[in-house]
Amino acid sequence: MQRRALLTFAPVALLAGCGFRLRGAPEFAFSTLYIAAPAGSPLARELQRTLEGAGGPLRVLRDAAALPTAEMVLDLLSEQHERAVVGLTPSGQVRELQLRLRVRFRLRTPQGDERIPETELLQTRDISYSETIALAKEAEEGLLYRNMQTDIVQQLLRRLAAVKKI
Repeated sequence: MQRRALLTFAPVALLAGCGFRLRGAPEFAFSTLYIAAPAGSPLARELQRTLEGAGGPLRVLRDAAALPTAEMVLDLLSEQHERAVVGLTPSGQVRELQLRLRVRFRLRTPQGDERIPETELLQTRDISYSETIALAKEAEEGLLYRNMQTDIVQQLLRRLAAVKKI
């Protein structure tokens, strides 16, 4: 019985000893964040929902009148959806596409002191294509763009959490 208990807890002890721990809620060095983005930006909406749902004391501001009260300002400079043909059939029809989502951002104080300089995040996905099922492929493309957006929001969260208080 003791051997079984020892064998059960041995992997847990090894993981704890190497510094492994589950990723918890991010902790930020600032308490208010203003997101400067176009009003209809789906990335900004998802980022705001994710930050508000993180469970920490961080307040997310989107109203321009609240800008002076923010400790940090996240400028979403651009958000580009791209679609490139990467494969053709012998008859010249599109066989494969590459979808790209590029996001440029920076983090600064309201006074203009940069904490994260202008940075570009890029997500790509390859998708097969067929004219016979064009509607299904269009729906799949939309799902892939939403998946890439979620990945970029997670990357943004990790980068924001890595900013240290000065």
